[in-house]
Amino acid sequence: MKDQQFLEYVVKSLVNHPEDVKTTREIDDRGVKITLHVNPEDMGYIIGRQGQTARALRILLKIVGAKDDARVSMVIFEPEEMRRQHQEKKGAMMGDSMGDSMSGEERPKPRVHGDAGLVSDEDLADLGI
Repeated sequence: MKDQQFLEYVVKSLVNHPEDVKTTREIDDRGVKITLHVNPEDMGYIIGRQGQTARALRILLKIVGAKDDARVSMVIFEPEEMRRQHQEKKGAMMGDSMGDSMSGEERPKPRVHGDAGLVSDEDLADLGI
């Protein structure tokens, strides 16, 4: 539980709404998975510029877990509404950058992400973060 307490302490120090910070901890065959819930207004503080803050938090959690011989990972919960808005914005940006010369068939289709509502390392990589 040190890993969960550590994450909550650090995240509460970074955000504007510390009372909204919640974590859930699950243990499975791959190790410990901590899901982080924050106020949607604070999402940018947690992810950081180009994902640097989220990446740093994950590295620190791995170090804390290594002291107890545990493999610890973190996922950031993203409400479905925020995900939809992000996908629409991303789609609009892709449409603008591709111009009207491409037909709808040639345009890349939006990628469907893993677990609904969770931001994983793959999601951040897709965003260039």
